[in-house]
Amino acid sequence: MTCPLLRSASLLAVGALAWSSAAQADEVADDGGALIVVTGERVREPDVAALKTGTTLRDTPQSVTTLDRERLDDQGVEQLGDALRYVPGVTLSLGEGNRDQVVLRGQPTTADFYLDGLRDDAQYYRPLYNIERVEVLKGANALLFGRGGGGGVINRVSKSPNLTRSSGALSGGIDTFGAWSGSGDLNLALSASAALRLNATYENLANQRDFFGGHFIGAAPTLLIAPDDRTRLTFAYEYDQDERLADRGIPSFGGVPIKGYDHTLFGSPALNRSKVDAHVGRIRIERELADGLSLDVSGQFAHYDKFYQNVVPGVATATTVSLSGYNNAQSRDNWIGQANLVWKGNTGPVGHTLLAGVEIGDQSTDSERYNALLGGASTAAVTLAPVLTLPAITFNGTHTASTTRVTSKSAYLQDQIELAPWLQVIGGLRYDRFEISATNLVNSARSGRSDGKWSPRFGLVLKPQESISFYASYAKSFLPQSGDQFTTLDPTYQSLEPEAFRNLEVGAKWDLTRDLSLTAAAFQLDRSNSRVADPANPGFWVLTGSSRARGIEASLNGHLTPQWQTSLGYTYQEGEISSATTAAPAGRQLALLPHHQLAAWTRYDFTPRFGLGLGVVHQSSQFASISNAVKLPAFTRLDAAAFVTLSDRVSLQLNVENLTDARYYASASSDNNILPGKPLTARVTARVKF
Repeated sequence: MTCPLLRSASLLAVGALAWSSAAQADEVADDGGALIVVTGERVREPDVAALKTGTTLRDTPQSVTTLDRERLDDQGVEQLGDALRYVPGVTLSLGEGNRDQVVLRGQPTTADFYLDGLRDDAQYYRPLYNIERVEVLKGANALLFGRGGGGGVINRVSKSPNLTRSSGALSGGIDTFGAWSGSGDLNLALSASAALRLNATYENLANQRDFFGGHFIGAAPTLLIAPDDRTRLTFAYEYDQDERLADRGIPSFGGVPIKGYDHTLFGSPALNRSKVDAHVGRIRIERELADGLSLDVSGQFAHYDKFYQNVVPGVATATTVSLSGYNNAQSRDNWIGQANLVWKGNTGPVGHTLLAGVEIGDQSTDSERYNALLGGASTAAVTLAPVLTLPAITFNGTHTASTTRVTSKSAYLQDQIELAPWLQVIGGLRYDRFEISATNLVNSARSGRSDGKWSPRFGLVLKPQESISFYASYAKSFLPQSGDQFTTLDPTYQSLEPEAFRNLEVGAKWDLTRDLSLTAAAFQLDRSNSRVADPANPGFWVLTGSSRARGIEASLNGHLTPQWQTSLGYTYQEGEISSATTAAPAGRQLALLPHHQLAAWTRYDFTPRFGLGLGVVHQSSQFASISNAVKLPAFTRLDAAAFVTLSDRVSLQLNVENLTDARYYASASSDNNILPGKPLTARVTARVKF
């Protein structure tokens, strides 16, 4: 725990340093995709990479939020979860203290994550050091992405090599809790047709929670070869290692997070740990076959090794808390192949953007779990204290082990038809053949299931003028009944039909100026045959029948003036169980779904060498689980930043999180796994480019 006096002195020191220094250095220019202009004026993203067709946001019949590199750097975020805090309609789950887990339109997921349009579904914390932008696509997305994605998907777009010039950038930062990081971004233009880009980072992890610590290491080389103007060949590899204390947060008492223990580790400093090694290799070939006709073929192999072990808080009284524990080791191999053919042309007076694609996947997972014995029992009640006194703990209790294999074959077709300059119709269909087989390694029992599912998508876009569009869309998605990680398939779920997601959405998009856009949407998302985390048994699932989430959202993004950029978003959502089951009666509210979310970020550059930023995040109260027995209070967090430029090559910035030192609870994964938010925290970052 950091001394308040030391924190105050650190704040004054880094504040003085930043105010006497300079605005953020420009990133290495990106030759593929949107470019961050050296003068600081941003060229707007022309399209969303995850959509595969080069379609502009204005012509996309669904809600999409993009976070570009400039925004990520301004806010000083290094991990995906921190960036998503500023996306209304997305809430964060604690993810059992060892992974990214988000809730999109009321639908929790650990697997709907993508890297350059390819599935990246293992459970780990995703970095941003080699990422150009983050794309959040909301609503059912099975046509483009296959299984899952019922509430939406999150796609990270990698930085790409620049063929025209060699350049580089270094950055380093430290905060008032002692967390620090250093990263480098080097681009080498090897020839007129080849370039190499290397991104690397090291992060030392620390925060206000007792005993928390760890590190993150990342390295990502990318080679681009462009033998002619019509061909691009990309070889990319990413290695990430994340090792940290597995923090399961605090329990509840009296229907709210327990008071007086926001810093306490309800676990063991020696035993609570998590480690992930992730290797992801990709090959991509892009070829313009003719005017208006292009083909891209991608292949990816990913290997993930993960181990986590924890002591977990359970039910608390005024004087005691119940503890249990387990560990889990998992190894996963993912093979993915994908090909997309895009044609943009006309048949008579009718315009077309036609997408035809195929995808194959093969995923194998070995998983093993041991439950803990605390003083010889599966649970133990210990006395509440700032530092808990634990009984002897061993991990030789109940043992489970399984191996699973998932194979999928998919084909999809979509046409965005321009019947008139003011009218577009979008129609598409995807077919997935999905097979899962599982072996229980403890008793040798085998199970399996095959499903073939169609996923349609329909949309209508009306454009009364070029800068304004109104849209309506319908999409359907599915998820086989084995959880989104497919680590097992027990007999209970083997006989069940896949979950289904149906999304209806209407909206409007208006480009007020070249650099400023306004969007609004209303949606209804129905989920059937679903299951959610069991509030009485963390780590397990229960069937909930069906649910419905509805909401409206609006956002304003871009530059109000060349010196003033802003991002403002608001979402109202409500969601409930719509069919009675033993897990939850009809009318029970969905977990981690605040009715109101507001996120705002703005930066104003007073001179070419000095600027200030201000951010606000607000969430109304929300239930920690479908039990609706524990409520996380509403909160408002205020963030700030200062940017100053020392020279054309050197800059400093100061980021202050939770400027008013508000007490809040950032996320949860059950009624008794609740994570307190950070108090007032400052971070100073230096950047050098060459």
